[in-house]
Amino acid sequence: MPAVHFMRKLASIVLLALGFLGALNAQTLQFADLGDCVLENRSVIKNCQIEYRTFGSLNADRSNAVLFTSWFSGNTEGLKGHIGPGALIDSAEHFVIAVGAFGNGVSSSPSTSRSQPGDAFPEFTIGDMVKAQYRLLTEVLHIRRLRAVVGISMGGMQAFQWAAAYPRFVDRVVPIAGSPKLGAYDALLWQSELNAIERALATHPDSRRARAMAMSAAAELHELALRTPAAFNVANKAENVDALIRTKSADLVLSMDPLDWASQLRAMLSHDIYPPFGGSLQRAAQVATGKLLVVVSSQDHMVTPGPALAFAQAANAETLIIEGDCGHLLFECDNGKVMAKVREFLAPEPTSPQPAGNRVVDPRK
Repeated sequence: MPAVHFMRKLASIVLLALGFLGALNAQTLQFADLGDCVLENRSVIKNCQIEYRTFGSLNADRSNAVLFTSWFSGNTEGLKGHIGPGALIDSAEHFVIAVGAFGNGVSSSPSTSRSQPGDAFPEFTIGDMVKAQYRLLTEVLHIRRLRAVVGISMGGMQAFQWAAAYPRFVDRVVPIAGSPKLGAYDALLWQSELNAIERALATHPDSRRARAMAMSAAAELHELALRTPAAFNVANKAENVDALIRTKSADLVLSMDPLDWASQLRAMLSHDIYPPFGGSLQRAAQVATGKLLVVVSSQDHMVTPGPALAFAQAANAETLIIEGDCGHLLFECDNGKVMAKVREFLAPEPTSPQPAGNRVVDPRK
């Protein structure tokens, strides 16, 4: 074999191997070490970390990065099911960065902090979550612009925050079952969960019992609001409710620390993108210059759709309203409508540069 052909073949093998190794490593849990994270209330998360995973390849001009933010109590492991060819966000087309929020028990949280454990962990906001994500993108991954931010539930709240706080950094924003500010009904639900946890922790001095009581109380309220009464009645029988609550409580006791749960509840309760704009919805909507797709469930009893739809109207945004009794779990009722609409919304325009084939670009360089 002539030397030139041999070298070309060797180069092809090396490139394929690098691409294969990149694909293997892409979905691995990683942590961004951000040092001190100064919060909106001027307190500091020391040794601040946020978890993330990447999927797909960053194209040559770095124009296909999509940030996927986690829902309440969720982590990047849970987001994986919505990423990939044929999923909500296509990793064959986009470089997807799934990120976990403070308080999820994986990123910096009351349960994971060595220097500020438990009650010593500072209170944070949705804005603080987003600021840390901005640092991940710019300081660690060296990404200067996002194709989109997509988030579900509390992830949708983070997406609204991105639209208001970093409008020139992101081209498109997709909040799904999220809100720019909690409605009164939402606030009552989340405050009731927080009150139940705080009472349980204060009443029972034994930490193991307190944890079980706190998460059991949260489970009851949480389950009550996930679906509509009609959907709940179809799926359950009254005589089985005790067993259902025991199961849900056991799941939460095993999976979540009550102080982590409470920390994210406080973040949602304080969530409001409007104060920097004098409380004006109209001014905030004018600043959010990226294209916006607002997806809501008309019967959502957990994050009611009114505030999101009001912002969408003011911003002249696209909307998708899912009908049915699934409530906050709108994916159970949408028959693929959300996935199809989001994929269409994120697709590159015909004139946009296309992804550079199998070329692998390391975002950290």
